[in-house]
Amino acid sequence: MTQHSTIEAAPRPNWINGRWNDGGTVGQSISPSTGKVLGSYIDIGADQAREAIETASTAFDTTGWSRDRNQRSRALFELADRLAERQSELALMLSREGGKLLGQTGWEVQGAIEWIRYSAATALLQTGGRSLETAPGMYFQSDPEPMGVVGVITPWNSPIMLSIRAVGPALAAGCTVVLKMPHQTALTAALLAEAVAATKLLPPGVLNVITESGSIASAMLVESPLVNAISYTGSTHVGRLIAQNGGKSLKRLNLELGGKTPLIVFDDADLSVVVPQIVTALVAMNGQFCCTGARVLAQRGIADRLRAALIEAYQKVRLGESEDREAELGPLIDKASVIRIDALVERHKGEGTVLVRGGAVTEGPLARGAFYRPTLIEVEPLDAFLIQNELFGPVQTFELFDDEADALHRANATEFGLAASIFTADAHRARRVARSIEAGTIWMNCWGVVTEHMEESGLKQSGLGVLCGPRAIEQFQEIKVYVSIDPAQAA
Repeated sequence: MTQHSTIEAAPRPNWINGRWNDGGTVGQSISPSTGKVLGSYIDIGADQAREAIETASTAFDTTGWSRDRNQRSRALFELADRLAERQSELALMLSREGGKLLGQTGWEVQGAIEWIRYSAATALLQTGGRSLETAPGMYFQSDPEPMGVVGVITPWNSPIMLSIRAVGPALAAGCTVVLKMPHQTALTAALLAEAVAATKLLPPGVLNVITESGSIASAMLVESPLVNAISYTGSTHVGRLIAQNGGKSLKRLNLELGGKTPLIVFDDADLSVVVPQIVTALVAMNGQFCCTGARVLAQRGIADRLRAALIEAYQKVRLGESEDREAELGPLIDKASVIRIDALVERHKGEGTVLVRGGAVTEGPLARGAFYRPTLIEVEPLDAFLIQNELFGPVQTFELFDDEADALHRANATEFGLAASIFTADAHRARRVARSIEAGTIWMNCWGVVTEHMEESGLKQSGLGVLCGPRAIEQFQEIKVYVSIDPAQAA
């Protein structure tokens, strides 16, 4: 495998209309582990964002991309191969820029490759619409057609996988795409763009990759009449703004938003299995995950043992730089996030009993980075800020419940409905409780297991639509109906 430099002297440009575009201003990528500059990138401007949108629209209208499913499949398989060639480099850069541990970024890149291969297969396997003779000589036929231009807006916490999760089915459907990636992982975005540039079967303008530090390009994607659909992953607050502004042109919206995942532990659960799962659910991706296990709901009979085990576990969590193979918890995305989360915890810790304070690392070598130790607070009032709000960091509440009904009442007591976990030795209870939890994904005796073969969705204020699985392609298709009448047969 050819090795590429991971730190670039020249600012990394954007990929628009099949060529590199250096229009915009220069920004710097900062390591959250060390605070050092990793490299520079071109922060896109309004003119370049407009060009990306217009060229995607032109590519949809003037190339055969939207009608040739064989070409789409071959191009997506080729893109997967180009990503696979740079898998190690992508994982390393994502770890350095985003702060996630190297083992986690390796999993993310590998998963993204598999997900885009799944989309490549989907391009061939979609079965089309229906045909029906509703009366003698009266024929109806429906066919799915690509929507047009799709704007994909991706967050920094998992930029490769969450980009591919939307880009893959959108391209498989026959749409063209403007992928707007976050500035915090701009050098990772540049490596992704290089893989796109090396994919010869992608016509110019079909997939454009841009990076910005602000929201000008995002707003243009949402408001442009040339953009037919938006796929956004991020906060519920921003998702509501996108829905409000995109609604003016009745854009198709696909939104995966915030979460406050409850981890429900019944008295019969095996703590030797449960405790490592709960700790992982908090520290994975450094607590910056929409499905982070932010709430532990413990049945009273097991609560004392579980509480003690979690206190011990969180006091022993090993922090380290993102490339530290022994680390269990890396840095937050930046020091501003550390300050924000620590201030929220300090302001609202009086809502309950602090079991593990955790907090910002202010001494030693890690003080130069954005490190935050795990925090665990026992809380009872369901209207508490710490229960009702997504903090996006390694902060967890510990809550008690009496029985199934009480567990469900507490689990469903927030506006979020993205995911939940249930831990119990009773398979029937797990199914019974899962049926009544208001969330799109329910894990039973596990947490965080995902696959490209099954849908992902959010209920309530956690999202609209689905991604992954065979239904993902439908998010980027319209249904057109054709009607014909045979005069010789029609009455």
